[in-house]
Amino acid sequence: MSSENCLEWLYIFLKGMAMGAADAVPGVSGGTIALITGIYERFIHAITSVGFEDIIEVLDGFRTLDFSVIVQKFEEADGRFLMVLGAGILTAILTVLQLVHYLLSNYAVLTYGFFFGLIAASVIALYQKIEVSELQSVLAAVTGFILSFMASGYASTSMGHGLPVIFVAGVVAICAMVLPGISGSLLLIILGQYEYMVGALSKFFDSLLSGNSLIESSVPVITFSSGAVVGVLTVSHVVKWALENYREMALVFLVSLVAGALRAPIVEIGKVLANTDATWVSVMPEFASAALAGFAAVLVLDYKAGVVEI
Repeated sequence: MSSENCLEWLYIFLKGMAMGAADAVPGVSGGTIALITGIYERFIHAITSVGFEDIIEVLDGFRTLDFSVIVQKFEEADGRFLMVLGAGILTAILTVLQLVHYLLSNYAVLTYGFFFGLIAASVIALYQKIEVSELQSVLAAVTGFILSFMASGYASTSMGHGLPVIFVAGVVAICAMVLPGISGSLLLIILGQYEYMVGALSKFFDSLLSGNSLIESSVPVITFSSGAVVGVLTVSHVVKWALENYREMALVFLVSLVAGALRAPIVEIGKVLANTDATWVSVMPEFASAALAGFAAVLVLDYKAGVVEI
């Protein structure tokens, strides 16, 4: 049983906020923040300790009113830790995404330019921290880059925002909480779902405050969250297994996914320009300045605190 006092729980909540804020924008991942703040191993152990069998036993406990089973499973999964950390993550995501929604609505080129810089700097920092010593790892790098590069163009224009797509996006995005170095928001950009989910979460948050259209606005959020739960119960275990058994190949593949994703912000800006009279030539100064700012931010933080790890 956890023995944290109130101050220690506050620290865990704040660490959750840092994780949520990191994963709300493409760049440094929530998993990286968990690693930096010293809770990564506890976090991974907690989320991978829950299986479908445990959920079935908990549901059966509710059905039979056997609360001892529920309490036992809650303690086994470090439930207090996950609840407090999750509250911090959710608080930060809702807060930061309100700002991101405003920026994407009013300063899309600057925002995506900043994201481009964040991703580019993360790629450089990450490649410096991995080794490629085998042919299999080279093939993994090429495969990861091509898959991400192709998906960054195709998904943004062809996948749409149906509930099955949103569910899969939730499954994929939650992996970023498991992987230091891979941002959940970056994965959503690759899938063409980032801007949509930012808007959906903003609308849901507004509905919570006003009470209007709450059911309608909650559908994509619940669908995405359901995918995240399934991702924790399935994909996170696969990723953990891959890192434990094929670490070099897995890391090279994952970092190459980030590199290929540099196409995604460019595609998104192209979609914005298609609906305006602006051209790439006219927006290049603001795009370049924002990209340099994002690039510098990550490199400075990494130099000072080693924030990009994998």
